[in-house]
Amino acid sequence: MVPFLRLGVNVDHVATIRNARGGGHPDPVQAAMLAAKAGADGITAHLREDRRHISDADIERLMAKIAIPLNLEMAATDEMLEIALRHGPNAACIVPEKRQERTTEGGLDAAAGHNHLAPFVAAMGAAGIRVSLFVEPEIRQLDAAQSLGAPVVELHTGAYCEALLGANRAACEAELARIQGAAKYATQIGLECHAGHGLGFDSVGAIAQIPEIAELNIGHFLIGEAIFSGLDSAIRRMRALMDTARAANTGAQSA
Repeated sequence: MVPFLRLGVNVDHVATIRNARGGGHPDPVQAAMLAAKAGADGITAHLREDRRHISDADIERLMAKIAIPLNLEMAATDEMLEIALRHGPNAACIVPEKRQERTTEGGLDAAAGHNHLAPFVAAMGAAGIRVSLFVEPEIRQLDAAQSLGAPVVELHTGAYCEALLGANRAACEAELARIQGAAKYATQIGLECHAGHGLGFDSVGAIAQIPEIAELNIGHFLIGEAIFSGLDSAIRRMRALMDTARAANTGAQSA
């Protein structure tokens, strides 16, 4: 069991709000610094091909100003590889990317894309960047990640969160079981396991209780909740919910 569950805060949608009007406010770098003070263990930022939210300048400033690790979400393209190698973030998570999508829809098909992904994983790994693959909680995807030499997988939790939001109990239980099984299998084959997408106050507890998961990455919900309670408050509440869930599971396992 991983005793401490890390929280990565995604600041993409601070930049989305900024870009809606132009100018420099609100500043995702300022949000990242506030998140660190509120209890975030890392910052995630997705530099998309179309630069719809995070910009190249944001990445430069995040690298220069934050003291906690930066996780660069990126597509497997030559442009993004060059940017990752130039900046040298602590981690890079390879995600699927389509121009027409509002947000990342589903996990990367690492099994089908093995030959395309291999040089990206190898190049970043050789540069000391911790590579993760954002995948569905499926055995074939985890096997592909291991075969590629990626040390980390991030399990897509979107289907679970949607089932919970829709009060579909059977689907919710099935998706949770799928994530639990995938997390266990990932650690058995030597992968560090993270999870994220769609998590909020109501959904984080069950995922945080999964003992093999080492990190959760949460963004959109926290930025949205900040409108009502402030970013500091939203992050501290999420951190407390994660800690409570992990402690409860630790106690149950040791009893």
